Amino acid sequence: MPDVWLAWNIQFWRFLVVQLEQDGVARRIIAAIKEQIHSGGYRPGDRLPSTRAFATEWGASRTTVTAAYNQLDAEGYLIIRHGARAIVAPGLERASGEAPVAAASPRNLSAFARRLLALPAPTEGQPAKLADFRYGELSGADFPVLAWRRASNKAILRRAARLRYGDPQGSSVLRNALQAYLWRARGISCTPDQIVIVNGSQQGLDLCARLLLDPGDPFVIENPGYPLARHAFVAAGGVAVPVAVDAEGLRTDTLPPARLAYVTPSHQFPLGGVLSATRRRSLLAWAAGTGAYIVEDDYDGEYRHDISPIPPLQALDADSVIYVGTLSKTLSPTLRLGYLVVPASLRRAFGEAKRLTDRHAPMLEQDVLAELLASGAYERHVRSIRRKNAERRGILLQALTEHLGSRVTVAGAETGLHVVAWMNGIDAGREAAIIAAARTAGIGLYPVSPLYDLGGPRPETAGFILGYAGLDADALRRGVAVLATILAEHR
Repeated sequence: MPDVWLAWNIQFWRFLVVQLEQDGVARRIIAAIKEQIHSGGYRPGDRLPSTRAFATEWGASRTTVTAAYNQLDAEGYLIIRHGARAIVAPGLERASGEAPVAAASPRNLSAFARRLLALPAPTEGQPAKLADFRYGELSGADFPVLAWRRASNKAILRRAARLRYGDPQGSSVLRNALQAYLWRARGISCTPDQIVIVNGSQQGLDLCARLLLDPGDPFVIENPGYPLARHAFVAAGGVAVPVAVDAEGLRTDTLPPARLAYVTPSHQFPLGGVLSATRRRSLLAWAAGTGAYIVEDDYDGEYRHDISPIPPLQALDADSVIYVGTLSKTLSPTLRLGYLVVPASLRRAFGEAKRLTDRHAPMLEQDVLAELLASGAYERHVRSIRRKNAERRGILLQALTEHLGSRVTVAGAETGLHVVAWMNGIDAGREAAIIAAARTAGIGLYPVSPLYDLGGPRPETAGFILGYAGLDADALRRGVAVLATILAEHR
């Protein structure tokens, strides 16, 4: 009898311990899901994982997860329906004005992290409903779906015997195809070994910053200029030396000593000037005399409307120029594919830096792009999208003339995918009010003034960058018409 009692007692306590453990796990699950709902991780109407999947992820029993879900259902956090996954109950949005819990201050950050956090935070909002003139966006209808699918199917069917890491500089097949394309389309002479495939031009700029700048080193950058290039170099510890631009691009008569110069010679961003032949020679002479490198960002070099293609700087001096190319303006910014053409002396440094950064760019996308280049489909697509964007440009310019006339001065329309519209007679101090009114009316506007150096003079006239590649004809016309009405109210 004592043995039976002892066995029963042991079994009871084991059962009690298991129940307490399950109750503790259930409480943690309940608290975690509530936190996700309150923080916005789960929004009203979102489906939660099945009890089986949740149990696997948490290492708990399905019974415990089911009990937690039932408790949340009883408290009004979830809605459970037979045969369907639980969903977050409606009405659980964070109350307006309710402040999120402040994050703890980070500890022991590196100097790089501190420089990074000191940079201006990006402002990425939802696209405006009627017409969003944000630069850098393309129309989804222009993406070559059929050509991409055919090339993708071919790449997938060429299944490798082993899945392995690739060359950090990129697929040799793609680099060979790119070398031939760059020679045909841009007049660039290089070897495939000088090409480095990167995850978008921004990674290319980051690699340039890491490899060419030490903390405290000066770098020349156009003023106004591309902010994410400046941020990449400043985060690496570089000290910006802004140099003014005009209708001929960078003012090369005022170049100070520096470790590198970042330029957009074929279509200055954002004002649209093209670096003249005289200034090109002057810039290259400066690089040779100071030992600096020139980072040439040819971000939209495929788009020439009223002028002949401008030869890149790299074609004039392959030893001093690092050429940055991207597919974000021809295929899609979502692909994150770009490339560098580096001097032969820098090939190994860039290859090793790329290896440490992320090993290599995604191989499937590289294989698909190589197929598009080899088949001629990519160049056919470029010709097609160039015509379409030339039509959009014409519609935008016509609408600006029709609705604003002499009240607007347009710059940089000869090439690229955007124009700069200076609003004659409207003070730059009115930009914020105009942008707010436009947003209320469903129009997305983006000012030029934040692209100027904070320490120098800024334009006195209100100016906006009008990107047109992501808009159709109706949106362009409606957007300019509404903009004209708003401007009339803010004169």
